[in-house]
Amino acid sequence: MKITAVLKKATLTIFTFTSLMLTTQSCSTKKTTSASTVSYQDYYNSDFYHAVQMAHYYPDSKTFADATPRLPLNELLASYNSLKDKSDFDLKEFIETNFNIPQPFQADFKSDQSKTVQEHIVALWDELTRNPDNIKAHSSLIPLPGEYIVPGGRFREIYYWDSFFTIKGLKLSHPALAEKMVDNFAYLINTIGFIPNGNRQYYMSRSQPPFFALMVNEISADEPQKALKYLPSLEKEYAYWMQDNKIVQVDGMILNRYFDTGSSPRPESHREDYELAQDLSTQKEKEALYSNLRTGAMSGWDYSSRWFADNQNLSSIEVVDILPVDLNCLLYSLEKTLSTTYHLKGDNAKGELYRQKAEARKKAIQAVFWNKNSQFFEDYHYVNKSHTSRRSLAGGFPLFLSIASVEQALGVKENLEKDFLKPGGFVTSLQNTGQQWDAPNGWAPLQWTTIVGLNNYGHTTLAKQATRNWLAISEKVYQNTGKMMEKYNVMDLSLAAGGGEYPNQDGFGWTNGIVLALNQLFPQEVN
Repeated sequence: MKITAVLKKATLTIFTFTSLMLTTQSCSTKKTTSASTVSYQDYYNSDFYHAVQMAHYYPDSKTFADATPRLPLNELLASYNSLKDKSDFDLKEFIETNFNIPQPFQADFKSDQSKTVQEHIVALWDELTRNPDNIKAHSSLIPLPGEYIVPGGRFREIYYWDSFFTIKGLKLSHPALAEKMVDNFAYLINTIGFIPNGNRQYYMSRSQPPFFALMVNEISADEPQKALKYLPSLEKEYAYWMQDNKIVQVDGMILNRYFDTGSSPRPESHREDYELAQDLSTQKEKEALYSNLRTGAMSGWDYSSRWFADNQNLSSIEVVDILPVDLNCLLYSLEKTLSTTYHLKGDNAKGELYRQKAEARKKAIQAVFWNKNSQFFEDYHYVNKSHTSRRSLAGGFPLFLSIASVEQALGVKENLEKDFLKPGGFVTSLQNTGQQWDAPNGWAPLQWTTIVGLNNYGHTTLAKQATRNWLAISEKVYQNTGKMMEKYNVMDLSLAAGGGEYPNQDGFGWTNGIVLALNQLFPQEVN
């Protein structure tokens, strides 16, 4: 196996559980090993794991990814290899004997629609709260030292960018838990070197949109000194994102892309990735597709036409060649937070260094991502040296983080009002591809970033209209089902949201957080 030069430079400290050592090495799609110590990555790329996922025993590939072996991985694989060729071998029976299979989240309490949505959400937090983790032998779960909120449904662990929007609501009703969430992420940064997509071993090759700085700002807004304890974590977070494999220069300006270090199917979506690659003729082409699929998951937008070369099909995904506007806006926020926190500490030299980095990135965002023709911020294809010309709500991030000029903000506002505003809120993109981060779906995090961005530039009328639309659909679904959903169909309020690799999930962490936050932002719109 090969470890990239960038990973050698990163020198990240890797979690070790019992005798199993994790690596972020790229492996072939299928691998059998008889070593006395088996890494999680070896396990996920083993013949056994492939056979189980391709057997279609579980409708959701993530179910088996989350299953806990009852044996050490080396013993498990050795047992499988010794039995698999026998005439009476039953793979399903082998799984049932050797694994504990998880169940989806099901809230025990019954929804009471006579209560307001806000009251329902506050009660639901307890159902979504997980206690500090104990190390469980052979589990893929990375233990966290503090309580945390899971999104719900198939998502049984903490998720990085979800949690910022969850924290927005927790801060209003459970502020101590909001701070524990941030502490957990600081713990991951300080022990692993970055925040994984979620606290699972199979997410160790990638992070997610870098909202950690915004989390720190959220919980320290009333007590600025509180941010100082997170300064080392903010520095490590920045170092992770500034690794060579995530940096691209455009006309001398430094910008960033997403990049997952793996080149095999995602363990949590092994079957889907493997089957998608079967039309490709060479291993190199398959590994390129796997890299793009993994990197698309790292973006949080898994998946969306904003990443598709042909604007329609997942098989054309090319996210590794794209500089995302939202990612670079979030890194601007991280640089600004580092600057402010170093000045607060009294280290004005470093404070000024990061101020200059933030200012340079702001100029780059305004120059590189702004499309004068569409009057909108678009992702930039750095290989083709052109905008992707695929508009999405990612184009609202320069307003959310106050990067856009007044003129640019006006262009974005007019685009949003004309093309994106729908009866249920803002639609994610203008393409209907069957992918969940496209039309007709709307998502709570993007409602928040877009609404706040409009409000930042004085476009309050549109922001309030979108708020009314979004809260209305959340209320309608709650009254009909007693549930808060992961996403909503904002174009046809009579239909449920769909698309993507799994059914719409209920729970749901970031929807709960943003409903509470929007009620606080524009209370007059809901009273």
